[in-house]
Amino acid sequence: MKIRRRNFKRDHETPNFWPSFTDVMSTIALVLFFLMLLAYIQNMVTGNKLLHNIAKLEEKELELKNVEYELAIQKAELEKVRTEAERIGNDLAISQKEIDKQREIIANSNRELSELRTKLEAIAVLRLDVLEKVKHSIESELGSTTARGEELVTIGDNANIIINESLVFETNSYEIKPAGKELLGQFAIAFEKILDDKNTRNYIDSINIEGHTDDVGTSSYNRELSAKRSAEVVNYLMSSNPQLEKKYAGFFATVGFSKFRPIALGFSEAARQKNRRIEIKIAIKDSSIQDIIEDYLDETNEKLNLIHGDLYEE
Repeated sequence: MKIRRRNFKRDHETPNFWPSFTDVMSTIALVLFFLMLLAYIQNMVTGNKLLHNIAKLEEKELELKNVEYELAIQKAELEKVRTEAERIGNDLAISQKEIDKQREIIANSNRELSELRTKLEAIAVLRLDVLEKVKHSIESELGSTTARGEELVTIGDNANIIINESLVFETNSYEIKPAGKELLGQFAIAFEKILDDKNTRNYIDSINIEGHTDDVGTSSYNRELSAKRSAEVVNYLMSSNPQLEKKYAGFFATVGFSKFRPIALGFSEAARQKNRRIEIKIAIKDSSIQDIIEDYLDETNEKLNLIHGDLYEE
């Protein structure tokens, strides 16, 4: 009977579940440990990446600062270049103004030089113009040639009137021939008309009557003969036209060149005949030419001063 009770109690004893719960808790703890370990490892990896990214960021920031510094330098250089370009532009503008002024000066100078050249050429032509008028006056009254076909008067390469000596004088004589008196009388009238023109007269310094001989005879003889012939021509001009002497005697002068200014070379009779001559030369006043040149220089200097003054003001 006792044995049966004991077995009944053993069959109805409560089971023990704590070992299983412990195992579960150990497993959970182990899982959590692994999870924390993974989290730690992940944090370490993330931290390393963060540090790496921070280092890269700092490197990029440094590069950015360097770029900004270089950009600032380039901006400064660009500004410097721009300032220099503006200065050069201003200098070029000023230079262009000066060039324009210089061109204006050159243009004005060329125009004034042209005017001066025209005036000087007019004076140079004046001699020839006066002699042409005298020649025309003689030919209109007496014709251009003699009965033998010889020209009464010609204008030489030196722009002097040349009178054939045989028309006025006999050989080795300074006495004027009748045909020569008629010719010289027309010269006297023509010169009075020419000198009555004030504009022409103001440019004339003198009217020189030049005597020339050939090479026959001594120099002293020919010098005396040429001087006497030129003096005789002037004397007849004055005596044939008293008004010419009264008004314009001071313009006339005589000179004898003997044989020393031949116009034909050689010792033939034809050459000697050409060298025996009377020449009439119109001498222009040097002061007239000088006055024109001085007026030009004064005008030029005045304009240059005005232009330079404008440049300084600018």
